[in-house]
Amino acid sequence: MNAREHLNLSPDSAAVRRVPTGPARRGPSGIEPARLTAGQPGTARGEVHRQQGRVVIDARGVYYKTLNEQIREEIEQGAREIVLENVIGQRYIGTGLAYRGVTVIVNGVPGNDLAAFMNGPTLIVNDNAQDGVANTMNSGLVIINGDAGDVLGYGMRGGSVYVRGSVGYRVGIHMKAFGDSRPLIVIGGHARDFLGEYMAGGEVMVLGLGPNDDPIVGSYIGTGMHAGVMYIRGTVAPHQLGKEVRHQEPGPEDQARIREIIHDYCQVMNISEAEVLARPFVKIYPYTSRPYGRLYAY
Repeated sequence: MNAREHLNLSPDSAAVRRVPTGPARRGPSGIEPARLTAGQPGTARGEVHRQQGRVVIDARGVYYKTLNEQIREEIEQGAREIVLENVIGQRYIGTGLAYRGVTVIVNGVPGNDLAAFMNGPTLIVNDNAQDGVANTMNSGLVIINGDAGDVLGYGMRGGSVYVRGSVGYRVGIHMKAFGDSRPLIVIGGHARDFLGEYMAGGEVMVLGLGPNDDPIVGSYIGTGMHAGVMYIRGTVAPHQLGKEVRHQEPGPEDQARIREIIHDYCQVMNISEAEVLARPFVKIYPYTSRPYGRLYAY
C-alpha cells in the first residue's frame, strides 16, 4: 500500500475538525499527523469487566472521547466505582461528572483537564497528572498519588484536591470561594512560581515533604491575590512574595484550621500527622481586596 492509499483510508480533515480539541496541527493531508499515528479519532471501546457496582475499563488505545462516554454510560447504568486501567494521556477524565457517591480510579497518567467542572465524585489517580487538574471544579475530591503539572485548580470553586507529590506553575490561579463552598488544595511536596496568583478565595497549603532540597515554594507567591489564604509549612523569604500579599505566623484560628486540614490529608495519604505538624507554618494573605484599584479607577 502506498502513502496516498494509506491517507485515503484515514479520517478526512472534516471529521478531524469536528473533534473539539482546539486548533489542530495539520500536515499536508489536512489531518493532524499525531492523530494519524495513534489511529485517532477512533470509536474502539475499552474492554469492560463488571462485578455488581464495580466496573473495570481497559483504556489502552481508547480515544479520550470514547473513554469518557464509556465512563458516563457505566455510571448511568448503576456503577459506583469505576477503575480505569492503562490510561495514557486521555484528556478530560471526570470532566463535568455530577454523580455524588461515585469513585473513579485512574491507573496510569491522565491527560489535561482532569476533573474539570466536576461536581461531586471522588477521583483517585495512582500516578502523576498533567496540567489543568480541577479546572473550575465545583465539588468533590481529587487525590493524586504522584506529581501534578501547571495551573492545577484554575478557577476552582469548591471541593478538595490532595497531591502527594509536587506541582508546577500557577497552581490555584483564580481560585474563588463560591457561596458556602471554599475550595482547598493541599500539596505534599513543592510548588513552583506564581502559587495562588489572582486568588479570590479558598485555601492552598504546601507541605514540602520529601527529600527535595529545592525551596518549598517558588517566587511571586500570591501575585494579584485579593482573597483566600495560603499556609506554607516552613519558611518563606520576603523576596518570594508578590506585592499584594503579606506573611505572618498563624493565629489560634489558623492553627486550628491547619490541624483540621492536616488530619484529613494524612488520613487520605496514610502518612504521619505528628510528623507533618512538627514543623511550623507561615500564613500568606492579601493585604487588600482591591490590589489594582488605583490602576483602573480614580
